[in-house]
Amino acid sequence: MQAAPVRATAIPSLTDALRAVESLLMSGGQRTARRNAWTSVLEDRRRAEDRVEAQRVLDQFPAVRP
Repeated sequence: MQAAPVRATAIPSLTDALRAVESLLMSGGQRTARRNAWTSVLEDRRRAEDRVEAQRVLDQFPAVRP
């Protein structure tokens, strides 16, 4: 006797729920603009972290003066 196949139904994440609400409330262009803006924010944060890390590395070495 074989066991019945198990079906796993994924529970929507909070992100999926917010995107569904967003799609109901905003037109396509607004959604695109909002996502582009958020992508820019995340990229700016990544660059800021890279600058901090680069400064830490530079601070480890004494300044070379001619």
